[in-house]
Amino acid sequence: MRYLTRPFAIGALRRGHGIEQFLGGVKIGGEPAIRWESISPMNGQYRISLHTVHDPDDDRVGDLANLISLDPVDEAYVGEGRELTLSEDAEEAMALAERLTDANPGRWVNHAVAGEEYMDYVGTRRNPARAT
Repeated sequence: MRYLTRPFAIGALRRGHGIEQFLGGVKIGGEPAIRWESISPMNGQYRISLHTVHDPDDDRVGDLANLISLDPVDEAYVGEGRELTLSEDAEEAMALAERLTDANPGRWVNHAVAGEEYMDYVGTRRNPARAT
């Protein structure tokens, strides 16, 4: 089981560990792209960011932060994503993140695990029978 229960996700944030969620595929200017959202503890606050990157359509690519950003102007560092907002409370950060991007409350994963979701997404897209 890769998804975190809400108490575990909040606990991870409070212990200084980020969480994230793969949001799926989109088209940006006709280009295939994927999005994921992350919540990262930072200086006593929680940074909520949205990542929009080129979709390489490769089920062996799991390090999403290294993919080519389609929002480079909004990123001071590669993989940082576009900051949506900050929160001082872990529970509030999760609620804000879910509200701002329609993230699913039951699909949060530990930092760096959204790449596994992407690999599953590509595999299912190529072979829809894998989804069952």
